[in-house]
Amino acid sequence: MKKVLLTLLVLLLVGVYSAFACTIFAVGKDATTDGSTMISHTCDSNSDDLRIWLIPSMEAGTTRDVVVSGRAGSDFSNFPEVAYGPSAKVVDSYVNEKATNQYVHGMYSFMNDKGLAIGESTCAMSFSDDRGMASYFAFNDIRSSAKWDCYMLQDAALENCATAREAVEFMGKCIEEGGWADFCCECINICDGNEAWVFEAYGGHEWAAIRVPDDMVFVAANRARINVYKEDDPDYKCSPTLKSFALESGLWNGEGEFQPCMAYSWNDFNNMGCTLREWRAINLLNPEVGKDLDPFGDANEYPLFVKPAQKVSVQTIKDICSDYYAGTEFDVSRTVQAGEFGNPLSNNNNTLKQDTRVGIARPINMFRCTYIQIANVRADLPEEARCLVWVGWGAPSVTYITPVFASAKYFPEHFGRGVRSEYDPQSGWWNEAVVQQLTTINYASAIEDVKAVRDPMQESLYKQTAAAQELAASLIEVGRADLGVQYLTTFMNATANKWFETYSELGNLLTAKYMLGNVSMKVPSRPDWWTNIILENMGDKLRPVE
Repeated sequence: MKKVLLTLLVLLLVGVYSAFACTIFAVGKDATTDGSTMISHTCDSNSDDLRIWLIPSMEAGTTRDVVVSGRAGSDFSNFPEVAYGPSAKVVDSYVNEKATNQYVHGMYSFMNDKGLAIGESTCAMSFSDDRGMASYFAFNDIRSSAKWDCYMLQDAALENCATAREAVEFMGKCIEEGGWADFCCECINICDGNEAWVFEAYGGHEWAAIRVPDDMVFVAANRARINVYKEDDPDYKCSPTLKSFALESGLWNGEGEFQPCMAYSWNDFNNMGCTLREWRAINLLNPEVGKDLDPFGDANEYPLFVKPAQKVSVQTIKDICSDYYAGTEFDVSRTVQAGEFGNPLSNNNNTLKQDTRVGIARPINMFRCTYIQIANVRADLPEEARCLVWVGWGAPSVTYITPVFASAKYFPEHFGRGVRSEYDPQSGWWNEAVVQQLTTINYASAIEDVKAVRDPMQESLYKQTAAAQELAASLIEVGRADLGVQYLTTFMNATANKWFETYSELGNLLTAKYMLGNVSMKVPSRPDWWTNIILENMGDKLRPVE
């Protein structure tokens, strides 16, 4: 019976992990080029909701539902009236004691009008021995009646909190009082312009959080990473029973240093679909630190934080999120799965584990990315101007990112449109998805076409957006906050609509250029590396039959 249950749990975990395979970063203010704090989230899934909404502030006294599994398929366009999807379960409600914050709502909501930003990465857990089973059963009874899953917790934090530290304490209190409803641990990154934090919800009523040092960067790829326990440290917070519950429930034997991530979300580190992404990110951020890390070794030895060799910009994070191990032994663009034109977006790279037999590695850049968001929060700006998050749909290597202000009065129509099963040419996600799909015909050539159109516009937009923030800030500082917010709203919508038009035209260009697999109706030549793979693997099978 135990083996049967173990098999069912493993299958369930595989399903959850394949659906929620996200990479996140958190960057301290002294590690960035503009003095901002940053967090990012690549929301990688085949099933996540595509739409992005602006959730308005709720007046004091408004009743708020507490919902489990209330995301995919739910319609939030008339919030607080919500048409919930088929999996949603309303488990409780509460009355807001004060007016709530306005915020940006996605599959996982990610920024409010105070400049508080948040992301998440669902953590894989190993069931290869009794530790994983013990962790699952330690929280099973609480899970069935718990009130908070990751979606709801992040919504509530954005609605009610203004700073990262406040959000950490608020979320911790929610879990302690209402319990954690999700099957897996969640690693949640948070920033507010002054501080960046990592918050891990383990299960039951247990959680831990640690502040990212101002000159450091944190990265997590579907695994819990807080491997330290600190008492009487203002930059470390946790549930009061974090250590005692682990000991009492057999999740920690009391020997050696207590490591929350190992006790509550144990990973045997054979799952290189997680750890290899972290190894790569650390190498890109600081090659001197990365060169001493073993990609096949114990990833718990990876540093919790890394000081980047050079200060980090939004584009730095975008580039790392676009990575597919190019130039390394794990380069997915030089595998059979990538095809003759080195397509790193092949769905054959949709794997949970590194498999050296066939050369597959799960990269940071994923074909099934729903959206990428990179929060870019400067504390020296007024709240209405600092609440900036850069958003793009689809694989980071192909998509653009557009500035979004959580203080805006309205969003472009294409933000709130689209389902995966029905093509919608007016949907933001579908607009990018068409371009992404067309690049897979001849990626080596098509990605250069994408870059030629996208990159100059993107580089210019960083400067334009900074200038727009400064102008809005000057209006806000002289008492014209309404005019400043209207300016940012107009700028944001015009920019997003321009991207939409640009990618519509780009899709037309790629359709014509790569029709029938040709390049401008000429048969493309095959690269030598691909010919060598074919000859090495097929040999005499390619010779004609006599």
